[in-house]
Amino acid sequence: MEYRQLGSTGLSVSEIGFGTWQIGSDWGDVSKAEGLTAVETALDADISFLDTADVYGDSRSEQIIHEVIEAKQHTPVIATKAGRRLEPHVADGYTEENLRRFVNRSRENLGVETVDLLQLHCPPNEVYYRPSVFEALETLVEEDRISHYGVSVEKVEQALKAIEYPGVETIQIIFNPLRQRPAELFFEMAKQRDIGVIVRVPLASGLLAGVLDSETEFPTNDHRNFNRDGSAFDRGETFAGLSYSRALKAVDELAVRAPAEMSMAQFALRWILDHEAISTVIPGSTTPSHIRDNAKTSELSSLSHEDHGRIRDIYESHVYDDVHHQW
Repeated sequence: MEYRQLGSTGLSVSEIGFGTWQIGSDWGDVSKAEGLTAVETALDADISFLDTADVYGDSRSEQIIHEVIEAKQHTPVIATKAGRRLEPHVADGYTEENLRRFVNRSRENLGVETVDLLQLHCPPNEVYYRPSVFEALETLVEEDRISHYGVSVEKVEQALKAIEYPGVETIQIIFNPLRQRPAELFFEMAKQRDIGVIVRVPLASGLLAGVLDSETEFPTNDHRNFNRDGSAFDRGETFAGLSYSRALKAVDELAVRAPAEMSMAQFALRWILDHEAISTVIPGSTTPSHIRDNAKTSELSSLSHEDHGRIRDIYESHVYDDVHHQW
């Protein structure tokens, strides 16, 4: 496993991390045993960065992480998120009092005195224009409740605004062969400001894992069923914002171009890692073999310029018009 610096935090993290949304909620029924095994497998594969949130299964994923790291006595870097517990989810709720309450709850769930990295969880757009929110995060750092903070964003414009605040050290953003816009401007700005870039939804809700087709059925409690129209949360979180049928066409084109020595998932993850602005990529899975294969991507050689060109061509032919200017 190769490691990269997480921006200006001073933290060195595995370039393949592990996202735990899937073991918390919104991906069908996942047992606690499956969640525990998934986190254990990730740690055994030398993954040292775990991403979670206080709303993933009402903190279920935070609690599972706590149980595993306590049993295995591992000390991975843990990033969690705050803000989405607000009802309603509005900018006025992003107060110092509420953020402190959310952080204290996560500290208890994770079994830590200080949270390594706290991320605002896709906050309303107005939050980015309220310095008081970021001042509150500074206070939480001063109180040793958190060590570092960043923002998980939905749009490139939000990322660019967030890094104007000097205390913001990381940005979590969607980036994959079906969502390429962050590479145009944001990555360069992130490098200039030494921002750690955490890539989520790298496999586009499983599309880029090469295991879905037109016959695949999703449970009613799986966001790939109930959020295709964005009725539950931002549509871009599900299949990268594409219609399922259109996305499958693009994936079929990508699949025939994957090198023989790589799985489809490794092809997509390697493409992401080839962008030097990236600190870590956080695919999620409950299948141990997939977790191990994802981790092995770190050992694979970079893609050729020809491969990168082909991926861009497919993006422009099948995806660009639908998603590029949306996020």
